[in-house]
Amino acid sequence: MGVSKMVESKMKVSPLKGMSALAFSTLLLASAHYASADEHDHDHDHDHAHHDHDHDHDHDSDIYSGYFEDEQIKDRSLSDWAGDWQSVYPYLQDGTLDEVFADKAESGDKTAEEYKAYYEIGYETDVERIVINGSNVTFFANGEEMSGDYQYDGYEILNYEAGNRGVRFIYELEGEGADALPQYIQFSDHSISPTDADHYHLYWGDDREALLKEVTNWPTYYASELSGEEIVEEMLAH
Repeated sequence: MGVSKMVESKMKVSPLKGMSALAFSTLLLASAHYASADEHDHDHDHDHAHHDHDHDHDHDSDIYSGYFEDEQIKDRSLSDWAGDWQSVYPYLQDGTLDEVFADKAESGDKTAEEYKAYYEIGYETDVERIVINGSNVTFFANGEEMSGDYQYDGYEILNYEAGNRGVRFIYELEGEGADALPQYIQFSDHSISPTDADHYHLYWGDDREALLKEVTNWPTYYASELSGEEIVEEMLAH
């Protein structure tokens, strides 16, 4: 796997008051317990290489689908994911995304109910909101919040059985006194070079290598300013 490194200055972590470290750690790590390296099927409809998307340019479409050369990959700043983001999991739970699953069933190999069950596992998370500002990442879960600073720790290329590939851009926690925060966060948004993300899938935990094997649970975030209906429109457009 190719790894690219970029040195950044060390920053302090500022955990916020009112959060049980044990409780928050349990919430954050809950998203990484579903898969082992041998369980996934890379013909899935999800993750950096698995959606069926039509793009205006074949070049962009190839990259989005996971077909690219190593030299096309470029380091990315955390600013690519700056903003206020909401989990789409609540919209799956309340039925808002049912239209998306029905649309997938029209051309896919699963029923709408089977797609929903698949994404139920994929989207599941207790972290309903994430705010990224500079190097600072704040997680919101069950009315609590915890904030820390993260520095770039390179990228990893993932090779899939279907023949396509994906890239995880990785950031490591800086500072001390924030045991409840994940040591690593890994972004996947179908892009492989600097660009502003319109949504992303996030993986988090304390074991960098183990996270790279997680492919069945991928909490997914869209801009908090979007309504459920607008998110549906975004998903149907891809």
